[in-house]
Amino acid sequence: MLTLIEGGRVYTPDPVGVQSILLADGHVGKVGEVDRSALERLGAEYEVIDASGCIVVPGFIDPHTHLLGGSGETGYSTQTPEFFISEIIAFGITTVVGTLGVDTTMKTMAGLLAKVKGLKEQGINAFCWTGGYDIPPNSILGTVREDIMFIDEVIGAGEVAIADERALAPDPQQLARTATHAHIGGMLAKKAGLVHIHCGDSERRLSQLRDVLNNYDVKPSWFYSTHVERTEKLVEEAIELSNQGMPCDMDVVEGDLHRWVRYWLDHGGNPERLTVSSDASMTGHGLVWQQVRECVLEHGFTLEQMLPMITRNTGRILKLREKGEIRKAFMGDMVMLEEGSLEIVNVMSQGKMMVRDGKLTCEENWLKDSDREIHLSGRKNEGGEDD
Repeated sequence: MLTLIEGGRVYTPDPVGVQSILLADGHVGKVGEVDRSALERLGAEYEVIDASGCIVVPGFIDPHTHLLGGSGETGYSTQTPEFFISEIIAFGITTVVGTLGVDTTMKTMAGLLAKVKGLKEQGINAFCWTGGYDIPPNSILGTVREDIMFIDEVIGAGEVAIADERALAPDPQQLARTATHAHIGGMLAKKAGLVHIHCGDSERRLSQLRDVLNNYDVKPSWFYSTHVERTEKLVEEAIELSNQGMPCDMDVVEGDLHRWVRYWLDHGGNPERLTVSSDASMTGHGLVWQQVRECVLEHGFTLEQMLPMITRNTGRILKLREKGEIRKAFMGDMVMLEEGSLEIVNVMSQGKMMVRDGKLTCEENWLKDSDREIHLSGRKNEGGEDD
C-alpha cells in the first residue's frame, strides 16, 4: 500500500518547503516531486492525503516516560495507572522509551518490557531502559550488558539516580562498571548503550558523575542525564559536561521549558545535544507538544529550533535507526500540524494513520473483548491550584 502526502510544508525537521512525501510499506520512499500519473500507470493502489494548510513534521520521540505509571510516593493509593496507546499517540508521540524510577519492587523490568511489547503490537515504536534508581540496575537477564545485547527493546541502562535522597549515592566504581557494561553492550548490539542518569534536587548536582569521569576510564558520551532543568547551577554543570560529549534531557513537568531552553542556549549549550521528554507518570504525554508549541507561539523560538529536540536529536543520541527525520528509508512516522495554530491534525506511525482530523483512529487492543468503561480526568491545576 502506497500513501502520497501532498501540499504540506515539510520540516524534516529542517524546513524544506512544500513537498510531496511518498510512503511505501510503512517507510518514506521519496520526499520531493512525485508524479501521480506514474503511480496510476503502475496500477498501484495508493491513498492521497491532502496536507494543504498543514506543516508536516517527524513523529515525536519521548525518551523518558514511566509507562507503568508512577510509584505512589505518598502511599499505595497514590500509584498512577499505566499509560494506554491513546494517551500517547494523540499528542504526536510515535516513539517512546519507558523507564522505571524509584520503585523497582512493584514496577518491575519484566512488567515494563511486557508493556513495551504491547505498545509495539498496537503500532507505535517502543523501547525501554533496563534498571531503575539502583546500582547495580535491576536487569532481566542478569546483567545490563546481556539485556542490551539480547533484548531488542532495551537500548541502555537507567534511570540511575544521583543527588537524590530516594537513592543511595551510587558507588563510583559500580557506576563506572555499569557504564562500561552498557557501552560494550551497545557497541556489540549497535545500540545506544547509554546510562540514563536521573539528576535529583540535592546540592550535589552532578558532582558524583564528575567523580566517576575523573577517576575511571569512562567518557561523558556514555551517559545521558535527565531532569537537568531543576536549577540554573545544574543547567550550567550539565552544559559543561555536554560540551565534553554528554547528551542531556529536560522534562516538561513544571511547564517552564521555554525558560530552560533559553538558559541552555544563552549559556553555550549545544542545541544538538539537548532533548525533551515527558517524564510522564502523574502528568501525561501531552505536555511535550504543548510546551514545545508554546515555545514557538509565545516565547520567540522558531519551529526549526525546537523540533530537533523531540525528533532528530533524540533519534540520533539513542541510535533509534530510521526515526526522528523525514527522509528516504526512514520510518513513516509523522505529524501534520495546522498552520498558524500548530494544533495536531493527523498522526501517522509506521505509515499508518493513528489520528485523522484530530480524532483517534486506533484504540487499545484489549477493548475489543472488554465491556469496561474507563473515564478518568486529572484535576491538577483546576482553578490554578494543585490538588
